[in-house]
Amino acid sequence: MTETVTVSAKIDIQLKKKMDELDIKPSETIRKALEREVEERTKEKLKRQMDEASEILSKLSGEEWTKAIREGRDLR
Repeated sequence: MTETVTVSAKIDIQLKKKMDELDIKPSETIRKALEREVEERTKEKLKRQMDEASEILSKLSGEEWTKAIREGRDLR
């Protein structure tokens, strides 16, 4: 079973009234919004890391790549 925690937020009373009128369940809506936000930020972070790695790797010469590959094979 997944462990859970409670997260709360203060919202305008008019928004709460509209949510009630429209039968919007705040916990489900907030959970989905947070899941989307976490996924989006995770992808953004991964892209930044990939860009940084690409920049570093682009500075390596063909000889350095070859040496790294050979050393990796020798470790096996």
